[in-house]
Amino acid sequence: MQLLAFVQLRKKDILYTGELYPVLGISPKQERELLSRMGRSGLIIRLKRGVYLVPPRMPAGGQWVVGEYYILSKLMPVLESKYQVGGPNAFNFYGYEDQVPNRIYVYNSRIWGERNIGGVEFVFIKTSASRLGATGKFKTPDGVEAIITTRARTLLDAVYDWPRYNTIPRAYSWIASSIEKVPGLTEKLLGATLKYGNKGTTRRIGYLLTLCGIEDAKLVSLKRRLGSSKSLIPWIPGQETKGRINRDWGLIINGRIPEQSNLIT
Repeated sequence: MQLLAFVQLRKKDILYTGELYPVLGISPKQERELLSRMGRSGLIIRLKRGVYLVPPRMPAGGQWVVGEYYILSKLMPVLESKYQVGGPNAFNFYGYEDQVPNRIYVYNSRIWGERNIGGVEFVFIKTSASRLGATGKFKTPDGVEAIITTRARTLLDAVYDWPRYNTIPRAYSWIASSIEKVPGLTEKLLGATLKYGNKGTTRRIGYLLTLCGIEDAKLVSLKRRLGSSKSLIPWIPGQETKGRINRDWGLIINGRIPEQSNLIT
């Protein structure tokens, strides 16, 4: 109760180890034990070692339950990192997958791996700060403003990060159908590919856009980025690399797009 009174008086929601013991007149060891005990009981949430998220008042029922995006909005400033939710969460958000993920996939420049924070499962994907971007915002039911990848960036990541999400060739269908339905998406996808894609992603998306009927003039920037290369990669990774060769994009065409096979000639 003294701890909660202290944070309420100071209007604090983040508490660092070492702030409390001089105020409460306890030892540093007692402070650590108090914070650890309250974290285990669910009264406060341990964000990282020595840093706790605290409620403004005693939680009803003795356990504090908050949303995943609220936790993220407090954790990332502590880590001094930008972030963006992507992967399966974005696939679901934009309607490409029906299943709601039971974990939150978070691209950031500080931490990696699976972690449980406040009872929520997170998958942190560490990447360079230069690869963070192309984001939008949405408000959660509890009023938190969350950051998520744009539709174009989500589709790019489905191709770029296919080993993590097993999204090729499904991603090709998502892109092909979205280009038909979403005005201006082609230009945004081209821009995202140039800024955040690698050469393999550029080849695959460039070839797909050709199949979708996008004129060559719009694809010049992608081809210029690729330069001259005699190496070949599979159109659909993970499948047998047998098929015709497309020299324009340096691909072995070894499969078809699910539900969009009429695009393949």
